Formats: sequence, C-alpha cells, structure tokens
Amino acid sequence: MSKIKGLKAFIGLITHGRHSQNTILSSANRTSSFSYQCLVRSVTTSEHTNGKISATVASDEKNGTGDSDQTASQKPVRGGPVSWLSLVLLIVTGGGLIVYYDKEKKRHIEGLKTSSSTVKQGPSVGTAAIGGPFKLVNHYGKTVTEKDFLGKWTLIYFGFTYCPDICPDELQKLAAAVDKIKAKSGMEVIPVFISVDPERDNVEQVHEYVKEFHPDLIGLTGTADEIRQVARAFRVYYMKTEEEGSDYLVDHSIVMYLMNPNMEFVKFFGKNYDANALTEGVIKEIKAG
Repeated sequence: MSKIKGLKAFIGLITHGRHSQNTILSSANRTSSFSYQCLVRSVTTSEHTNGKISATVASDEKNGTGDSDQTASQKPVRGGPVSWLSLVLLIVTGGGLIVYYDKEKKRHIEGLKTSSSTVKQGPSVGTAAIGGPFKLVNHYGKTVTEKDFLGKWTLIYFGFTYCPDICPDELQKLAAAVDKIKAKSGMEVIPVFISVDPERDNVEQVHEYVKEFHPDLIGLTGTADEIRQVARAFRVYYMKTEEEGSDYLVDHSIVMYLMNPNMEFVKFFGKNYDANALTEGVIKEIKAG
C-alpha cells in the first residue's frame, strides 16, 4: 500500500513538474516571442530609417553636395562689418573715382597749357579794363604820356633790350605788320616798344635797340615805379629771373595790344600770330572800329 502511495506521489511529482516546466517554458517562449517581435520591429524601423538616410546621403554625394557643404554655401561670408559684395563695390567705386579724378586733373592741366599758349580773342561783351594813364620817357629822352598817342592807332609791345630771341622776333613781326597794314589799307599804325627792364634799359640803350627794327618804332622806358604802373594798367606780367650779377633775364607777357585813336583797348595778339595774321587781324579791327 505504501508502495502504491509512493508511486502515486512520484507520478504526481513528475506530472506537476512537467506542468510547471511547461508553464515556465510557455511563459518564456511568449516573452521571447514578444521580445523578438519588438526586436524585429525595431530593426525593421531602424533599417527603414537608415535606408532613407543612406539614400539621401547617397543622392547628395551623387550630386556632389552635402548637408554641411550646402549649409556652408548658403551662409553669407562675413569677414568684417561689410560683406564681400559691399567690399567689391567699394573698391570698384573708389577705383572709378580715382580714374575720374586723374582724367579731370589731366584735362585741367591741358586746359591751362592751352590757355597759356593760345591767345584768346577780344572780349565778346564790353571793353576790357586794359590801358590807362602813364608817364614815361621815349628813346629821345622826351617825357610822353598816353595823350601823345591820341588820334592814332597804336600797337604796343612790352619787352626788354637784353632779350635773346623772343623780343627780337616779335618786334620784327610788328615792324613787318605795320608796313603791310599801310600797304593794304593805307592806314598808319604806330608801333611802340615799352621796356620792362628799367635797371638796364636807359634812354641810350633803348634808342640803339629800336632803330634796328623800324624807323617809326617808338621806345619807352622809365623808373621802376613808372614801369610798374604802366605794366599794371595793361595787365602785363614781368619778373626778373636767372640772376647772375648784372646778367639776368626778364620773364614777361608776350602780347601786342591794339589801341584805338582814343587810346582805348581793342584787342590783343599773341605769339601764335605771324606777320600776315597780325596784319589781317589789325585791318579787320580798324575797319570794324
């Protein structure tokens, strides 16, 4: 009897053990299955996401661009308070201003050169304030004033007897024009030479000088103050230069002034006029007056 109970107990233990074991295994299997499913879903989702990312990266790499490159190219480059575009515009504008200023400077210099070498024509409106009272001494030692020239057309040239080349050339032109004017129009024009070198051009020096050019040429000189006054009245520039003791030159205006019989200024003629042009110009002004 006891053997039978023992056998039942052993069978029951085995049966209960199997049941427990099956339960545990079943539970473990369910847990493992659930974990496996979660793991599969996780892996699948991860692979799906990674696939998209990989595809995007691959596409960007294929196109030669990436997120970092694209972001870098879209970002404005700022190296300071201004952008590169502003800096370029500033440089271009500055360069343009420099070029413009350089051109204007050259044009201004050329204008000054032209105005200094080309004689302007007479005033278009009114009469220039050139000429006025003066008192000098002629090459005979006689005191003369502007009144001694009333009633005559006069051509006046300012220079000095020690002039090496310009004054002789201009006086030869003046003498030739005076003769041509008389030959063409029958009108007499008095040529006048006024010295701007009172220190050396005394009466005797001027007398010897003017007779070399024309018998009608009148030479005038005077004191330093008298020469300064007449030069100011006729707007004549003169200045002593290259002084070496008693040997020096005088820089001065190279202009001839045409004065009417009332000793009023009519027109001036510069170095660019030759004898023929000077003749025609004076005749024209005389006829118009």
